[in-house]
This record gives sequence, structure tokens and C-alpha cells, in this order.
Amino acid sequence: MNNIRNFCIIAHIDHGKSTLADRLLEITKTVSERDMHAQMLDSMDLEQERGITIKSHAIQMDYELNGEKYKLNLIDTPGHVDFSYEVSRSIAACEGALLIIDATQGIQAQTISNLYLALENDLEIIPIMNKMDLPNAMPEVVSEQIVDLVGCDPDDIIEASGKTGMGVETILQRIVKQVPPPKGDSTAPLQALIFDSVYNSFRGVIAYFKIVNGEIRKGDLVKFVATKKEYDADEVGVLRLSLEPREVLSTGDVGYIISGIKTAKEVKVGDTITHVKRPCQNAIEGFEEVKPMVFAGVYPIDADDYEDLRAAMDKLQLNDASLTFEPESSLALGFGFRCGFLGLLHMEIIQERLEREFDMNVITTVPNVSYNITLTDGEKVQVYNPSGMPVSTLISSIEEPYIRANIITTADFIGAIMTLCLDKRGVLVSQSYLTADRAELIFDMPLGEIVFDFYDKLKSISRGYASFDYHPHGYKPAKLVRLDILLNGEMVDALSTLIHFDNAYTFGRKMCEKLKELIPRQQFDVAIQAAIGAKIIARETVKAVRKDVTAKCYGGDISRKRKLLEKQKKGKKRMKQVGNVEVPQKAFLAVLKLD
Repeated sequence: MNNIRNFCIIAHIDHGKSTLADRLLEITKTVSERDMHAQMLDSMDLEQERGITIKSHAIQMDYELNGEKYKLNLIDTPGHVDFSYEVSRSIAACEGALLIIDATQGIQAQTISNLYLALENDLEIIPIMNKMDLPNAMPEVVSEQIVDLVGCDPDDIIEASGKTGMGVETILQRIVKQVPPPKGDSTAPLQALIFDSVYNSFRGVIAYFKIVNGEIRKGDLVKFVATKKEYDADEVGVLRLSLEPREVLSTGDVGYIISGIKTAKEVKVGDTITHVKRPCQNAIEGFEEVKPMVFAGVYPIDADDYEDLRAAMDKLQLNDASLTFEPESSLALGFGFRCGFLGLLHMEIIQERLEREFDMNVITTVPNVSYNITLTDGEKVQVYNPSGMPVSTLISSIEEPYIRANIITTADFIGAIMTLCLDKRGVLVSQSYLTADRAELIFDMPLGEIVFDFYDKLKSISRGYASFDYHPHGYKPAKLVRLDILLNGEMVDALSTLIHFDNAYTFGRKMCEKLKELIPRQQFDVAIQAAIGAKIIARETVKAVRKDVTAKCYGGDISRKRKLLEKQKKGKKRMKQVGNVEVPQKAFLAVLKLD
């Protein structure tokens, strides 16, 4: 056990975590040169294409120092704020963390929040300045920032480059010397913490765990504490590039278990595995239940695919524990699910994964957040969906969720960023300078305002420099109204939104204009209206496609033309009574892109 080291890599987006992980795998000869490719641990197509890490990836490496052999268990984590739950789970399975900071960009928002996560779990932090080979690296400035943040000596900071492999050997030596070996008792009853799981269509659910106490052998009868189900350990082993079976895994090891579990509900991330014959006294404290920030409806395009979508969601939830969903139905879209996501990128990724991995074509409705509503009779209800909102006469007050946003930017963009945040109803809490030209702004903002396009706008006005991180900060009262969209007098419930009273008129008008472009012309006029309650605040009309019925009348009396036009008018009126308007998928997406 003294020769095991469990560590993870934490950093902001694009600071070079996955590239550095590649070099570690290369130097420890975990991957042969022939099999090597960039972003080795990012196994999903989506991750390779976008160049981001979405899932944490665990892998075991062998390393020899001064004649001693060590087992290093590395977990590469995502850097985006939407996947911070992945990071918190990875940190729970480790004793040390490599904190990577880009020498050209310095400390950014996500660096700080991931560092705090690691410190809360008492991890040994090894600071690393990456991308030292770039001509615009600023080692002196960035090392000062690191010393201020971590409180270490400037000599403790390792200068490295994931691209060239500079400093990687030093990192490995420092991991062996500084990261403490796992603590635990190998003779105690088995206690293993599940930190991730995946679904394999041939073998069932594969659970990844870290053994805190005791040991597990192939063929043992084990019990999952939270679900109280018992299984035979058909196969246990360690995580290399592929799964490598072992006869026994002992305290401190990170590995996997396959026990022929077919239903995804039976494995919970954060659960404890123990022996049936000699169970542990109490379960390990797992992870706190994740709280979704953004809610949206996900519906199959073809109503017959509903059950397939449910099965796909179950399997996705196994692999992504931060996804929550419950069934709901909509008049416009039929049966589907109300899903909770950690942010817009998370929602986009889930939608892509449903299409790619499960071949599901889905429509996603406008994202919302949850609101606390107090009714006039004193009853409190929580509303995730605008169509579930009570009538305005029954509502006494509405509270909306707020976040505490932490933005780090260079001094040039402070004015523009402040304007953006204040436009989104933000309140400035504090402003401080980290260095002469880098400032930290802290705002309290309504979550509903940043759900749409806040992150994109922030990046564009700061030319990609500003970094953004947030956490929930309670609920505050707000003056909100429900904005409905009517097509020919029929409400489209999937396009309803809850919006602040001051923004309702402009948003309603823009929405009508956008829908006018997107809804295909019918044989009859289509009226698009935005309404608050019974009051119509905006209207656009999609004109009917008309045949020129008077083309055959050349010359002659006007009454002939009049008769033909009247006949056409009656036909259109009859058609309008039976015709219905299809809302294309583009329309739901366009609402998100409204500026």
C-alpha cells in the first residue's frame, strides 16, 4: 500500500491537463508509441472533436524510482464550470492533486474553485506552470500569482510543458515524494467507494471504485449498501487503457467491478461496496446530491420512441451522475422528460450524446430555472416549467434563484463586463485587483438571466480572456411574468417562458419576429402573438401562400374576379379551422439565440 499514489489533475479550461496526462502516460510507458495519439484519455468522439474533457478518466501507471516500483492512479478531470461535479467526485478518490496553471494566461476563475474543492478534501497540492515552451509565457508574473494563491515557495512550482515533455520527470518524482499513500486497514471489512460507472451492452454495468478498507477478490459475494442488492464479483481489475482483470484488489487500489448488473438504477455513484458475510459497520460518506441549475424538456421527435428515450436516459445517467430527469407531457410535443442540467454546455453535450450514442432524435425546449412561488393561501410550490405556473391572481410572490458569479479579467475589459452584468440585473458585490492588470469581479446575478447566452457574450466582449465561475446563492423575490406564444390563438406550451416584467415586451416582440422567419407559410394566414395572461403584447402574421385565381380572367367584368376571390376566401377560412401549424425544431433553438 505504501507504493500506491492516487492523484488527479485540476485546472481551468485549456490549460493543458489532457496533454500533460499524455506525457505522463508516455514516460511511464503505459501506452506504446504506436498506440499514442493526442488527448489519449479523452475517449469520447465529442471530446476529441471539441478538444474539451467532459468525463473524468482514471488510468493506472507503473513508475520506478530509486529501484522501488510504484503504482500511480491518475484521474484527468474536466475544466469547464458545467462539469465541476465530475471534478468533485474525482477529488474524493485521490490523496493529491496536480494544480496546472497556464504560463501565458495565469490564474483563472475555475482554477480557484477547483483548488478550493481539493483543499476541502485535504489533498496535497503540487503547483505546475504549464506551456513554458511558448514565446509569450510570463513565468515571473504567473509564479507570483501562484505563490499568493497556494501559499507555497516559488521553488516548489514545477515549470513544465505538456507539448515538449519538459519537467514531466520532475512531476513524477514529486508525486512519489509528496503525495501521501492511501490510508486504510487491509484487514478490516471491505469498504469501497463507487466514484463512476459505465454501461456496457454485453457485460452490464461496470462500476469504478476506490478501496478505502479491506480487499476484494474475484468471485466474492458483495453488497451495495445504498440499494441493498447482492451480487457475485464476476470480474475485478484495474483501469489501464483497457480493463485488466486481477484476482485480488486491496486497500488503496482504484479498480472496477463487473457483476452482471443489467439495470442502471441499481448502481449509484457515491455508494459503498462491502462483503455480504463480513459487512462494514457504516457506509462511506458519498457525494452530496447534485443540484441541477437549468431545466429543459427533452422530447422524442417521433412519439413512438418514448420508451427508447427512457432507456437511453437511464444509461446516460449512469455515466453522468449530474443528469436528473422526470417524465412530463406537453400539448405541443407529446410525452417526454423534464431534465435538470448543470448548465447550457452540459445540456448541449447531453443532446449530442443522445443523438450519437443512442441514435435518438430529440427536441429540446427553452431552458428554465426553478422558481419558488408563494400562493395567496400561503402554500409554497416549486415550479420548473412555465406551463405549470399558477394563474397570476393566485400568486402572492415569486422568488428566483441567484448565483454568486466570480469573474477574473484583464483591466481593459472591466467596463464592458460590468455593463453586461448590470444589464442582466446583476449587483456588484466586490472588485479587487489580483495583480496590476488583472481584476476579480464578484456579482450577485439571477440565474435565469445567465442561462441563455451570458457565457458567450462574456467571452466575446473580453476576446476570450475573462473567465467565469459561479455557485448558487439562495433565492430572492422578483417581478416575473409568464410570456406565452400563441399560434392562431392556440398556445404553444413548449415556447412559454418566465421572464422579468421589464424585459417581457422586447423579448415577446423579438420572439414573434423570429418565429415569423422560421414558421413555414401555410395555405392560410398564421397569426403569431405574444401574450401575458389575456393581454396581447406583440403580433406578427405569416401570410398565406396564394394561388392567383384571377389569372384566367383577362378583361371582362370585375364581378367575375370578385366571385373567384370570394370563393378562395371561403376555402381559406374553412382550411384555417381544420389546419394546424407545425413548429419546426429550429424555432425552439432560435429562442436560445435571441439577442
